[in-house]
Amino acid sequence: MQVDRSGVLFSAGSTWLLLLFSTLSIRVTGVGGTHQSIPPSVVKLWASAFGGEMKSISAKYSGSQLLQKKYKEFERAVRVEEIDGLRLVKRLAENMEEMFHKKAQAMKRLVEAAEEAHLQHEEDPNLQYEYFNAVLINEVDEEGNSVELGGEFILQPNDHFNNLSVNLNLSVVQVPTNMYNKDSAIVNGVYWSEALNKVFVDNFERDPSLIWQYFGSAKGFFRQYPGIKWKPDEHGVIAFDCRNRKWYIQAATSPKDVVILVDVSGSMKGLRLTIARQTVSSILDTLGDDDFFNIIAYNEELHYVEPCLNGTLVQADVTNKDHFREHLDKLFAQGIGMLDIALTEAFNLLSDFNETGRGSECSQAIMLVTDGAVDTYDAIFAKYNWPERKVRIFPYLIGRESAFAENLKWMACANKGYFTQISTLADVQENVMEYLHVLSRPKVIDREHDTVWTEAYIDSTLEDGQGPVLMTTVAMPVFSTKNETRNRGILLGVVGTDVPVSELLKTIPKYKLGIHGYAFAITNNGYILTHPDLRPLYGDGKKRRKPNYSSVDLSEVEWEDKEDTLRNAMVNRKTGTFSMEVKKSVDKGKRVLILHNDYYYTDIKGTPFSLGVALSRGHGKFFFRGNVTVEEGLHDLEHPDVALADEWTYCNTDEHPEHRYLSQIEAIKLYLSGHEPHLYCDKELIQEVLFDAVVTAPLEAYWTSLVLNKSENSDKGVEIAYLGTRTGLSRINLFVVPDELTSKDFLTAEDREGVFNADHFPLWYKRAAEQVPGTFVYSLPFNTGSENKSVVLASTAIQLLDERKSPIAAAVGIQMKLEFFQKKFWTASRQCAALDGKCSISCDDENINCYLIDNNGFILVAEDYTLTGNFFGEAEGAVMNKLLQMGSFKRVTLYDYQALCWVYSESSDSGRTLLDPYFAFFSAVKWILTELVIFLVEFNLYSWWYSDLTAKAQRTGRTMQVPCDTEYPAFISERTIKENTGNIDCDGCIKSFVIQQIPSSNLFMVVVDNKCDCSMFEPITMDPIEIMYNESLKCERLKMQKDRRRPDTCHPFHPEENSMECGGAVNLTQSLVTTLLCLLVALFPR
Repeated sequence: MQVDRSGVLFSAGSTWLLLLFSTLSIRVTGVGGTHQSIPPSVVKLWASAFGGEMKSISAKYSGSQLLQKKYKEFERAVRVEEIDGLRLVKRLAENMEEMFHKKAQAMKRLVEAAEEAHLQHEEDPNLQYEYFNAVLINEVDEEGNSVELGGEFILQPNDHFNNLSVNLNLSVVQVPTNMYNKDSAIVNGVYWSEALNKVFVDNFERDPSLIWQYFGSAKGFFRQYPGIKWKPDEHGVIAFDCRNRKWYIQAATSPKDVVILVDVSGSMKGLRLTIARQTVSSILDTLGDDDFFNIIAYNEELHYVEPCLNGTLVQADVTNKDHFREHLDKLFAQGIGMLDIALTEAFNLLSDFNETGRGSECSQAIMLVTDGAVDTYDAIFAKYNWPERKVRIFPYLIGRESAFAENLKWMACANKGYFTQISTLADVQENVMEYLHVLSRPKVIDREHDTVWTEAYIDSTLEDGQGPVLMTTVAMPVFSTKNETRNRGILLGVVGTDVPVSELLKTIPKYKLGIHGYAFAITNNGYILTHPDLRPLYGDGKKRRKPNYSSVDLSEVEWEDKEDTLRNAMVNRKTGTFSMEVKKSVDKGKRVLILHNDYYYTDIKGTPFSLGVALSRGHGKFFFRGNVTVEEGLHDLEHPDVALADEWTYCNTDEHPEHRYLSQIEAIKLYLSGHEPHLYCDKELIQEVLFDAVVTAPLEAYWTSLVLNKSENSDKGVEIAYLGTRTGLSRINLFVVPDELTSKDFLTAEDREGVFNADHFPLWYKRAAEQVPGTFVYSLPFNTGSENKSVVLASTAIQLLDERKSPIAAAVGIQMKLEFFQKKFWTASRQCAALDGKCSISCDDENINCYLIDNNGFILVAEDYTLTGNFFGEAEGAVMNKLLQMGSFKRVTLYDYQALCWVYSESSDSGRTLLDPYFAFFSAVKWILTELVIFLVEFNLYSWWYSDLTAKAQRTGRTMQVPCDTEYPAFISERTIKENTGNIDCDGCIKSFVIQQIPSSNLFMVVVDNKCDCSMFEPITMDPIEIMYNESLKCERLKMQKDRRRPDTCHPFHPEENSMECGGAVNLTQSLVTTLLCLLVALFPR
């Protein structure tokens, strides 16, 4: 036995012949000078000694050999099955269809109740009715009395709503800030919609998994169940208006192709152009993923706002709409407005685009934003639009002048449209909304209650501890069924309910998908509804949503499918299979796993969604069934060290309120007792988790014996032992008291990648499964903060059978102190073969640097402690470059199409703030108060105000994150190359190195001669590089339209429609009074 300077016992374990050979391997080489070579045999000795020591420690404390033995004992009692991917995906789709159908049925009951309540209601302009206002409930005045529309409203925390305080018996009503709470239309609507309360409650009792249910009125108010108090932002504003939400617009209208014409003639200068920009932006807000649009500015000439998109329409997804908004600030007013040219272009554009078959192929509209029209242009309408009148015209008259109002109103009435006048910024949103009700008329007259589902979006009200929750919404329109209003097609509003994406994941048996397998769903537009690689949030601490998170295409995460074969088949609702090699980045994008995936897909009937399942070849295609008695399984499942995956559904405890407080283990016990017939559980999963509990139970006693043996682990280097099985069962044993743990995040909810989640196995489990059986994977956690670099994890997979098709039964591992791990390395690296005890080479020598790196090139041990956790290419660029050339490592190029890049914005925020509806509202108030003082100098005073605002904004440049595409490298070692040596010519001197694999591990020892300066070689980094697109390519990307499937229904027009309800001019005095009233409502307590 030999003792190193640190006093750590070490078994040399090598033959004297190997040691003797190492002494003879020192030679002198002359290439531009002499240098001492690094003897590979000595490095091999060090690697062998360290590998043997670490495998002994890892196997001993993890209990891997005992667990492997226990599974072997049950080998004959288990049955291995190959997973039928197509059968699996069809069954999952049926489960999801059933769940979605229940939500849709709840909405149908709300629709029926709402329409009946409205039918029985007689409109009363003098109706006085006290309702529970969402903002004012439980508010009191200075004397302690409830404020009007407030009143006492009982709220209690409810765990189903993430412990928000709610009222499960009543709903509340929210009215937008810019509307009057006691307006007659709102009070009447609130009154008759009170009938929805009992339906809300009944729906929740029938389906306790429901969360928010609501009715969004066409009048603007929003009824929400369960009742909850709403709080204004720091400006005292609630910006929510249900009518510009996607679920409302999608349910109320059919898909549409829209051309927006913006007058930029000289008369549009100043405030008028600002209002025009806001009007266009508000129109864009009302467009969704099933719509197509373009914006054309006109004076004597036509100016496509995005010149690249001349002569075509683009899909109204978030990215495209934001792109056009950026261009609105570039509009400036000059010249004469030639509306005839603009109308002709718009009609031709809609006609030509419709013939391509790429648009909505449903409703068509021209939005005209102008301060006047000198003619009615009936000749143009006669040529392009009459008699069918397939294109509706929606003129928006900007400013207070009414001289041209009649011409514009005539255009609207003659073309089944609607005319509105917008005098101030405060008028914009309400007036823009009018066109939606016109487009909804055909659907209302047809009595078509189409069920619509939105794409995924983020709801900030329900946070799950990881940030806002991803949702989809099911919605249905509500119509007036009164006979006297039939041809008017009156839309009363839209009902809806939210469905968290996590609810979909609960229907997916993760244990059937294997370690790397996953399920995913996409919309009819190819956008992701759920996928483990979707990253809608960013930032540390409180997460924020990405600008374009709701329109991430499947091709942007499954990017290896260059031909979009998988995506297009799913968009077209086909059932089938597909295979490809994939490069999966893990561990925060720093590591890569190269897998071969088989994909299975089918449609989810009754929805616009398609479902896919990915299974990795090899162990991922096999599943095994074990069998133990219930008594045995329950006994071992109740051990204190056992935990089950929080996000897996062993038993559905959400179905009935009395089950919500049960843990999964408690629910399993109750289910197996047979005394709870209403508790639904996954019988197959429970049988397998009982089996795993029995097989892994001996480890508890084994670990306990190690803890009790005081002579073991005396320096407390090993802190935790852990295991996980294919059924989400885990066991954890502490070898030190919790307060002494070096890293306390591991295996906790904060360590998302380290625990079983709804859509993935733990990272240590996944990496262990891809290692050679019997070897350990060592790694440093890549968490933020230096504290988390102070532990090393060692994990290994447990195979069921000794063959290639064997499923992985479990994975076990340990957490040890980095200091303990490094001490073992330095001890091993001081061994030598010299008979006289004088070592010819050692890692203590100043002339060499010793590193321990993993199979992805990350440093676990280095003499410079600050390099720990860094990529090896950053420390030794020349050596890493040579390793890549020799094939010891290979570079894998990865792509991130959901990245955010920092840019410096020199332009001001003035355009964006003016386009914010509530900033715009208060800006309008300032303008109105100004013109009340000096009406005659309106333009100059406004110019002063506007110049001051923009000048101030332009002075503030800032950095901001914007969506971008990036390319970044990952590195992986070549398994077949166990050792290698290399020489690097560094401008007159030679740098030599030796790399040697550590046996039974994913580690390599690299010993580098540091006498030679190779600084001319650049470091090799893993930094992402933004993919830059030239203007031509940017244009092509904007024009590019992937396959999409149109919604199944379309209601563009109806012969019974009353097209003479087409709007009217807004009286200036009324506009001012209304705006001032809004000002008083917003600025003073109610």
